[in-house]
Amino acid sequence: MSNIDEINIELQHMQQQMLVYLRKHWKLFLTEGIIFIVLGISAIVIPQVFTVAIVLFLGWIILFGGIVHISRALFFWQMPGFWLWLFMGLLQLVIGFLFIANPIAGILTLTMLMALFFALEGITKISLALMMRPLTNWGFMLFSGITALVFALIIWLGWPETANWLLGLFLGINMVFLGWSLVKISLHHKESL
Repeated sequence: MSNIDEINIELQHMQQQMLVYLRKHWKLFLTEGIIFIVLGISAIVIPQVFTVAIVLFLGWIILFGGIVHISRALFFWQMPGFWLWLFMGLLQLVIGFLFIANPIAGILTLTMLMALFFALEGITKISLALMMRPLTNWGFMLFSGITALVFALIIWLGWPETANWLLGLFLGINMVFLGWSLVKISLHHKESL
């Protein structure tokens, strides 16, 4: 048996496992899809609020992470790598504070990171769609992946002028497409029981 045959057998096995899981847990995928659609519509309606909220939320998370790292480093000051742990904590503390103190700069930074996120997410969704390809409605996941790649390109081309609202808007649109694909897939597998 060749390597290609082994890969095809393993891929078919994985697809069969995915089909069993989708049929068994279709309600979970449906609920997740609806949640993504609601969050996505909210972000589309008020993208500026979501953009600032994303930066502030992330700023607080990074700030608290820095406090935890610094506290642990000071508590275990004899631990090997003390200065590296302390440096990492101070770096997180500063970055978190800067995001909170100047969300506009954070928005610009995060918008560029979001372009990277959409590019990687698009590649991942397309890969998942190709793995699901024999299953019904696999094209919705493919469409969602292509959409994410297009968003990455638009962010890159429009940056920095559109950063204040684009982050929230694209996140919302991306969530709607993901939610829609999950709803379609879950409802199909509900019907196929």
